[in-house]
Amino acid sequence: MGSQSVKPITNKIQRKQFINHLLNDIEALDMMIKTDAFEKGVQRIGAEQELCIVDRYYRPSFNALEILEKINDPHFTTELGLFNVEANLDPLVLNGNCFSQLENDLYNLIDKAHKAAESIDYNKIILTGILPTFKRKDLVFENMTPHERYKVLNDVMKKVRGDDFRVKVRGVDELILDHESILFEACNTSFQVHLQIDLDNIVDQYNWSQAIAGPVLSVMTNSPMLLGRELWSETRIALFQQSIDLRNTSQLLREQKARVNFGNDWIRDSILEVFTDDVARYTPLVTADFSGNPIEDLKNGIKPDLKAIGIHNGTLYKWNRVCYGVHENVAHLRIENRYIPSGPSIKDEIANSMFWVGVMLGMPDDCKSIWKRMAFKDAKGNFIKAARTGLDTYFNWFGEGISAKKLIRLVLLPMAHEGLLKANIDERDIAFYLNIIEDRVEKNTTGSKWLVRSSRMLQEKVSREEANILLTYHMHKNQLDNLPVSEWELAKPLAREDASSNDRVHKVMSTQVFTVNINDSMRLIKNCLLYTSPSPRDS
Repeated sequence: MGSQSVKPITNKIQRKQFINHLLNDIEALDMMIKTDAFEKGVQRIGAEQELCIVDRYYRPSFNALEILEKINDPHFTTELGLFNVEANLDPLVLNGNCFSQLENDLYNLIDKAHKAAESIDYNKIILTGILPTFKRKDLVFENMTPHERYKVLNDVMKKVRGDDFRVKVRGVDELILDHESILFEACNTSFQVHLQIDLDNIVDQYNWSQAIAGPVLSVMTNSPMLLGRELWSETRIALFQQSIDLRNTSQLLREQKARVNFGNDWIRDSILEVFTDDVARYTPLVTADFSGNPIEDLKNGIKPDLKAIGIHNGTLYKWNRVCYGVHENVAHLRIENRYIPSGPSIKDEIANSMFWVGVMLGMPDDCKSIWKRMAFKDAKGNFIKAARTGLDTYFNWFGEGISAKKLIRLVLLPMAHEGLLKANIDERDIAFYLNIIEDRVEKNTTGSKWLVRSSRMLQEKVSREEANILLTYHMHKNQLDNLPVSEWELAKPLAREDASSNDRVHKVMSTQVFTVNINDSMRLIKNCLLYTSPSPRDS
């Protein structure tokens, strides 16, 4: 939701007016496509970094507004939750040392955030797909950023659904809960990467981004837990869809599509199909004040903002999203990768972005018109499987079964290397960052695997809640050293000399809950207490 001044659509007249604005934007975009009115011959990359804020004890902090005021940098902005901030990086031309420059820019921005956070009661900045120390009580309406656009979106979505939102995810553990607001979506923290694409290539490149999404995600997963439960390797995928699912039971039976989704089919003829499908399939939720007419702007030589499309797009969440932009009266198209999680380190994030961009650029010629070679449901199925099982996934890749590790090592890494060379990316950067991806495969270590292995080992000695605090402590420590996750040692309890007054990890009690009824015998209650009381490691 890029616009700060949105308002809910509350009647048929508002809906009709907004749809007319949408249709004007669609017509203007169609005119631009037919006249090839987009920048060409240059590619740029960009990124959006979402960050978690924790207090001195590594629990969520709700000081986002104070920290943003302290940072005082237009690159930073709010997010849905008061425990998040976002940094928007300047776009870079795709050539030379742009990826090491991207790392340097990102490091400097996060360093600003670190210093601002530390100055406010020793708060800290964490790169993580889902913060391990979240508790149910943190995810309440009061902890939503108090900006009108967030409240409007929450109110509209809740009204459309007509009931509480429900999350139900089953992995090693199971999590089932109902929640009253869309704030659970704010648990997800991403590193969103943008790649500018020429109009001539956008259809095939968008289809290709869908085809590779599963294999690319499998080596990047970093969100295996929510509220202490082991769920999917990339739990963000399931959580995001369910936390703002507007469909009630009757709509589910009619197979209305969720607003968070992978897509419905390949694009065949024009990228306009993406936008027209969104207008036809999804009811608009919010509107804004509009001035001017995009069709008239085009006739006068002005590239329009297509504000209505932008607002509608802001209520839809696709894992690969086509974006339209205009700067200094030059329009462009780009693909936004939204499934890459935040973390585990800055170097990991840059390696992830290079790997994705490289595979995009290395698309084989025989993968144009990809619907002739791969069923869309294979691509979609691969994505869901990767979210569930990460680097352990077995893919259906153009009709052949292949493991994630083998596919990445033998097919996608060489493809990325060639694609990056074609773009004249610095060879030392290519070797350095792609080696981070290769190390994860060789060592069978992603952020998700590190978190799960560390959590299981910690819980042999401490309670689950203390384990979550220790995970966050060690993540923060390794991120400050900017070590790739393949070089991280598993988290362990702190020695006494490591626990300072500011960074101590405190003991917590077991949080297991057992239910007894008023008529249950005292003998039953006594046995529950006797045989389920915390062991030494849980006390």
